[in-house]
Amino acid sequence: MSNLVDIHNQIEKLQRQALEIKTREFDKTVQEIREKMQAFGITIKDLQAAAAKPRKGKAKSAAAARGKKSGARSSQAGTVVAAKYRGPNGETWSGRGLTPKWLAALLEQGKTKDEFLIAA
Repeated sequence: MSNLVDIHNQIEKLQRQALEIKTREFDKTVQEIREKMQAFGITIKDLQAAAAKPRKGKAKSAAAARGKKSGARSSQAGTVVAAKYRGPNGETWSGRGLTPKWLAALLEQGKTKDEFLIAA
């Protein structure tokens, strides 16, 4: 039966092997992706645009899943808004929607929202 030191040595050896395999497969996968991007003329912008599109085949929207009318969306829904508030740990909030937990906790401590406004 192996002692604890032997087991730790085996763990370290296996972790090194796993990292080598992951690195080798990562590089191979990136190369395959780059080849396909070149073959199809795909750019990073194409990937970003595809990621921003709603996925097809969803049974129902998130609003419908929550029991809300899906037709009640604002015309501005989904638009990205610049951050208006920044927390002490770098958290940000646009000022829209529910107050984030980090800000709510600070408000409970007696702070004000104005203390966390980002200068324009």
